[in-house]
Amino acid sequence: MSRFRKIFPSVEKPLIAMVHIGALPGTPLYDAGAGMTGIIDGVRRDLDLLMRSGFDAVMFCNENDRPYQLNAGLESAAALARVVAECKPAEIPFGVDFLWDARCALAVGATSGASFIREVLTGSWESDMGAWNPDAATVLRERRRLDADDLGIFMNITPEFASSTGSRTPAQIAHSTVVSSLADAILVSGPMAGAGPDVSTVAEVRDAVPEDVPVLLNTGAKAETIAEFLKIADGCIVGSSLKVDGYTWNPVDPDRAARFVDAARAA
Repeated sequence: MSRFRKIFPSVEKPLIAMVHIGALPGTPLYDAGAGMTGIIDGVRRDLDLLMRSGFDAVMFCNENDRPYQLNAGLESAAALARVVAECKPAEIPFGVDFLWDARCALAVGATSGASFIREVLTGSWESDMGAWNPDAATVLRERRRLDADDLGIFMNITPEFASSTGSRTPAQIAHSTVVSSLADAILVSGPMAGAGPDVSTVAEVRDAVPEDVPVLLNTGAKAETIAEFLKIADGCIVGSSLKVDGYTWNPVDPDRAARFVDAARAA
């Protein structure tokens, strides 16, 4: 059985909700007055609402650490590990994402009991963070070294805030990523958090990879359009549209979260 199906053995198309963490210590938007206690309180509130809404899994992410780093500091890794350790759910699977350092996400995921991580691991990109050259080989070897072979690695092949320096299509990149970099799932994103890809792009990616490799919508999932995407995709990751006013860095809105789950389940 694939790592993805071990994580979701009885869920045909999993709905994974983002738990966006407040800006961590040392970052420009960190709230020193509230401190780590304030961050953890906010995460617990959002997590409780998401679990009440019926999502199949959640994923912790340092979404507020703008501008993002390609190499995590020790303080960021430690803070993320503390948040995950204190807040992780026991009832459903959880994942970890660090924007944008895959080794940090892997380290926190492997030591916290996470079921999966989400990262960009292949290709070469020009991005808001500068030139970006991920290293799947190092990360997968690190997974083996840490004895974390059950940890799923979901690979984002169209990262937000970036564009490829090459000319391959998303479908071509997805096919190559599965073959050469052993992705446990392929994620398709739009240009920014909260903005989705074209449905046709998701369809082309789905057609390009083997049927046993799941393709998930990674950004832009909304109650109004999720049915169209789930005709093609094998699940989704959703964050921004669950928030107050649909704004990425706001708290979770329970009504929006419930409405999204209802729309996705109906689809």
